[in-house]
Amino acid sequence: MRRTAERARLHRRTIPPRRDPQGRMATVSELIVVTGPPGAGKSTVARVLAGGFERSALVVGDEFFRFLDQGSIPPWQPEAHEQNTVVVQAAAAAAGRLSSLCTVVYDGVVGPWLLPTFLAATGLPRLHFVVLLPSIERCIAGVRTRIGHEFTDLAATRHMHEQFAQARIDPRHLIADPPDGAEAVAESLRRRVANGSLAYDGRS
Repeated sequence: MRRTAERARLHRRTIPPRRDPQGRMATVSELIVVTGPPGAGKSTVARVLAGGFERSALVVGDEFFRFLDQGSIPPWQPEAHEQNTVVVQAAAAAAGRLSSLCTVVYDGVVGPWLLPTFLAATGLPRLHFVVLLPSIERCIAGVRTRIGHEFTDLAATRHMHEQFAQARIDPRHLIADPPDGAEAVAESLRRRVANGSLAYDGRS
């Protein structure tokens, strides 16, 4: 049984992913979480990544926080933990449901400390998870220069960067100091999704 499973795993890794006539990956639907602190470039990478699949959906986690009206707490505040958990669970449930239709790329702040909760809320047996973690200087520059984004709090950026930097993250899920150019990062992620190296099932 173990040898059979190992052969199947190697077989999946050696077959290149099928692509459509436009060069986009035509794969079994998956859920891919692209996360990191503000200014890490995750939204740009997630958008490019989603565009590389034959059928895909881009779920932006920040949009779920906009559903909150009166009495909402800034998500980076310690007292926002319960609020953040509920909102992330709602976003995860939506992403998980969409993955029955197409490949879903989730763009949002999902710290490793929330990952088990996120996975459970999706209703899926596994997902793919990657943390983009540039230097704090690059993140600050990213927050300062991006256009059309409501979040501009540099102190909160530093705080969230520190949370990710201090978190225990399996190296296979971490891209520290990602290269410039979202296309190159997205293409690397597509390959890693295809070979299963970003997979997270709650045990690994």
